[in-house]
Amino acid sequence: MDLRFTPDEIKFRDEVRAFFRTALPASIRRKMELGQRISKEDTVTWQRILNAKGWAVPSWSREWGGTDWGPVKTYIFKEEMQLAPAPDPLSFNVSMVGPVLIAFGTEAQKKHFLPRVANLDIWFCQGFSEPGAGSDLASLRTSAKRDGDHYVVNGQKIWTSRAHHADWMFCLVRTSTEGKQQSGISYLLIDTKTPGLTIRPIHTIDGEHHFNEVFFDNVRVPVENIVGEENKGWTYAKYLLGHERVGIARIGAAKHRIQRAKALAAHVFVGDTPLSETVRFREKVASIEVELKALEITQMRVVANAVHLPKGAADPTSSILKLKGTELQQATTEILMEVAGANAMIRQQEHLWGTATEPSIGPEWTATTAADYFYTRAASIYGGSNEIQKNVIAKRILEL
Repeated sequence: MDLRFTPDEIKFRDEVRAFFRTALPASIRRKMELGQRISKEDTVTWQRILNAKGWAVPSWSREWGGTDWGPVKTYIFKEEMQLAPAPDPLSFNVSMVGPVLIAFGTEAQKKHFLPRVANLDIWFCQGFSEPGAGSDLASLRTSAKRDGDHYVVNGQKIWTSRAHHADWMFCLVRTSTEGKQQSGISYLLIDTKTPGLTIRPIHTIDGEHHFNEVFFDNVRVPVENIVGEENKGWTYAKYLLGHERVGIARIGAAKHRIQRAKALAAHVFVGDTPLSETVRFREKVASIEVELKALEITQMRVVANAVHLPKGAADPTSSILKLKGTELQQATTEILMEVAGANAMIRQQEHLWGTATEPSIGPEWTATTAADYFYTRAASIYGGSNEIQKNVIAKRILEL
């Protein structure tokens, strides 16, 4: 198997790099370079720039605004975006609900939602996890009972990322208690402004508001908002998660972090020696870079194999990408923490409690280092915990 890019693919990579250099607004680029949080407005602005170029939803079919690039060019695009660094388009829209609607939605659903999803006129969030039903998602209990032309939804979701920004939610609900747990789940699209739906913030250890609890109290959802067939939602969820995990490795982002760590370490001294020249730092960086290269080769194999898979099929190897990719995300934020040293925690305390009465200690880039480190602890949980991915690898790849 030849894993090298063709001349056409290299030309395409150069085109993508040039676009990111010129099209990404300077204010957003600055935030990305400093590791600062990207606002909702930044996300919308950048996705609309991409959509105007025709690049917001590259993996979709051309009929619905995609590019028909194929797996290799789509991979190059995502890699270069993370290396730029530029914000990713909203994954809930682009990589999750969009592909599900294209594969299983009605024509009316596609025509109404897909153009708005691509342009981020509608912001979706994901209503999957519940108290007691996270990695064991099939045990979810949020119910949807048919009442004429509506489903009446009752229950609770938790760890719902960016629900406070969302206009709509794609939600797994239980429509039947007969048979296996997986066979009674349906996939609903729910307007977050519907009466009876309440969103409450969850503030995490990094001091940010990423997650939410969502409560459903007799929320009435039109029957026309069900995707596909009733009680087939587990099939659609598996399809969605396959798309999510391919991108969750975020190799480009890890590469950017390790390059940044090396550059910054050259200006941090241990005695008279730059941190970047110490044996321990060099060994740690080399170890991460070796693992990154191995993961990149694995990613390229997945990309190369994608052209041979049946349409809509998920490659179980994506579980390896999720498992190792999130471990390396954590490793790269950890090494940045080491470079920042005590400054990272001082700046984090200032952020959390606003107690600074004098100019901040340490360089500006240390302000979000601790927050990034804390946030990526969750990377091995969301998108299917790494323990679950090990089970998938053992069963579906190693056939144990």
